[in-house]
Amino acid sequence: MRRDRQQASSNKSSSSGKGSGASGREAPRWRVWLRRILTWGLGLAVVGLVALAVAVGIAVQRIPSFEALKKSPAGQTIRVHAADGTIFLSLGPNYGRWLTLRETPQVMQDAMVAVEDRRFRYHPGLDPVGMTRAAVVALENRGSGRRLQGASTITQQLARNVFLSNSYDFRRKGREMILALALEWKFSKDEILELYLNKVYFGGGSYGIDAASRRFFGHSATEMSLSEAAVVAGLVKAPSRYSPTADATAALGRAGVVLDVMVDAGVITRSQADSAEPANVQLAKETGQNSARYFSDWALPQLDMLIDEGSDAIDVYTTIDLGMQRAATAAIQANVPRGVQGALVSLDRDGAVRAMIGGTDYVASNYNRATQALRQPGSAWKLFVYMAALEAGYKVEDQVVDEPVTINGWSPRNSSGRFSGPISIRTAFAYSINTVAAKLGDEIGFSSVANMARRFGITTPVNTHPSMVLGSAEVRVIDMTAAFAAVSRGGVSAQPYGITKVTTADGRLLYQRPAERGQVLVDNWVAAGITDLLQTAVNTGTGKAAQIGRPVAGKTGTTSSNKDGWFLGFSSGLTTGVWMGRDDAKPVGGLQGGRAPAKAFADYMRVAVARRPVEAFDTEVVLPEWQLEDEGDAYLGEPGENGLVDENGMPIELPAPAPSPDGTEAAPPPPSDDAPVLNQQWIEEQTGRRGSGDTAPPPKNAAQPKAPAPPKLVQPAVKAPPRAQPDDASQR
Repeated sequence: MRRDRQQASSNKSSSSGKGSGASGREAPRWRVWLRRILTWGLGLAVVGLVALAVAVGIAVQRIPSFEALKKSPAGQTIRVHAADGTIFLSLGPNYGRWLTLRETPQVMQDAMVAVEDRRFRYHPGLDPVGMTRAAVVALENRGSGRRLQGASTITQQLARNVFLSNSYDFRRKGREMILALALEWKFSKDEILELYLNKVYFGGGSYGIDAASRRFFGHSATEMSLSEAAVVAGLVKAPSRYSPTADATAALGRAGVVLDVMVDAGVITRSQADSAEPANVQLAKETGQNSARYFSDWALPQLDMLIDEGSDAIDVYTTIDLGMQRAATAAIQANVPRGVQGALVSLDRDGAVRAMIGGTDYVASNYNRATQALRQPGSAWKLFVYMAALEAGYKVEDQVVDEPVTINGWSPRNSSGRFSGPISIRTAFAYSINTVAAKLGDEIGFSSVANMARRFGITTPVNTHPSMVLGSAEVRVIDMTAAFAAVSRGGVSAQPYGITKVTTADGRLLYQRPAERGQVLVDNWVAAGITDLLQTAVNTGTGKAAQIGRPVAGKTGTTSSNKDGWFLGFSSGLTTGVWMGRDDAKPVGGLQGGRAPAKAFADYMRVAVARRPVEAFDTEVVLPEWQLEDEGDAYLGEPGENGLVDENGMPIELPAPAPSPDGTEAAPPPPSDDAPVLNQQWIEEQTGRRGSGDTAPPPKNAAQPKAPAPPKLVQPAVKAPPRAQPDDASQR
């Protein structure tokens, strides 16, 4: 009986234990899901690894042998044609001698590995550390549009350079990773590094370290010093930006970074880095270069947007006229003052670039000031002020008052130091009267002027401060020239372009530029009105040096302290813009838009339009010599702590008034009665707005011309180029 009770108790206890155990297994359900996730994750990882191994294995089979890769070409050959079909430039890969790793200086190997892939010897083609760091940077800069950078190993770069394009997308990145793993599988580290050093692009058409060394230093890479190795290693990141022939300062700065990285990597000591002195590296002199390279450097990068990337040789047909280009080069070099740079852009009616000068000497500096430099345009900016005024309802004959004006604490003044009272819009523009431009801008709204500039292709920042009417915003020469070309075209846009057609070497068409009608920017009566003012400025005002014996419409511009001189104008369907100034924006003594830039414009245009038919404007006028004076856009800003300042915040020194006998400051003396001032009647008579027999009281103090000549165009005699003058630039 006792045995039965014990057995029952035992069974009950056992049953209770089983129930408790089952309940315990069912409670932690998250463990079940965790096991499932781990199982599936492991399975997917295995499948992924198998797929990756298969892809890498296939890539390994397809990758050529080491010897075959040594013989394969890199880069693309491009033949560039002028407008008449002449080949004026051939571009293609420059190859040096193939250097084995044993022949390559150790400093070059160390520099490249240190700056491009410090863990090259330890990773399997992909660098997890670098990829993680790049991913973190990408997360920190998400939304900025920046690419994932810093993750490409030397092996990945080799795969991209040899087998892929430089386009950036995730598919290409994935193929790059597979190929990198395949390269590491097929070749040794030394073979990969040897391929890389002989295949990578260093700029200037140079592939491989030997070609780069010969291109930049004039000797083989086997003789490369630590300083030269640092310069060359720094080029891979951005060959065009850090090229020592394009920007020596940037190249040397980048070389310093490379040396610091080498010290950090432990391949050189700090004393070795300090004694390297990249600034003392002797660069090889370039040969076979000319000013047409400014044009090709601007035009050829546009191929990336016009045709698909390929490796076949291509022929690029362009708009450049070699005769006009030679004339432009001669005009700039003959007229630019010593120590000053010059730029010129010449556009045909539809925007075709016929000539482009980016500097006085391409070999000395290939920085393109025509397309890249940002400079203040001075009174050339008044093109947009007066067009906005005309569009707002002003007429060229409308009367305005030249008088002292202050706008928000800013007081512009005229170069003559005088105020002429009531004058016409035409007279104010012809003589570049600053006070009138300021009043017009204030009345029609400075935002309207900015909008007009935007409409005509000015893409650089434009402020709406009052001084903007005198050209305080920075612009590019090519953009200002395109704006004047649109006026010449009757208010229709003229987008600059340089490539008309691209074909393969066997004649297969890859690209043909479609005909473009352009967009209407302003009504034709607005364009006609501003053209009237522009031709008056050349024939009667500040731009008389730009006369070429046929009708010319244009405008001068000179910035504060004579830092920049401009002339932009058009004749016979050709529009040309000329700029001169120093790269460091220091003043240039005697540099005014109506002098050297206008003379360079005239010297070039006489040649450029010689075979074109004469196209007359509605009015032609010449004023007597006494009415022509140097234009000036001196103006005053709000007083600062140290007195009056200009639009750049620089102090302006004004002549102190002479003390009167009683010790007080005397007011400036009024103009003498016989001093010549603007003659409104004369301008109206010469432009046909008033008959010579009509009677009207002349302005006060107006000097009358002695037997004025009949209206005609004057062609100044061609003179020898002026001797170089010291540097200086004020808005005119």
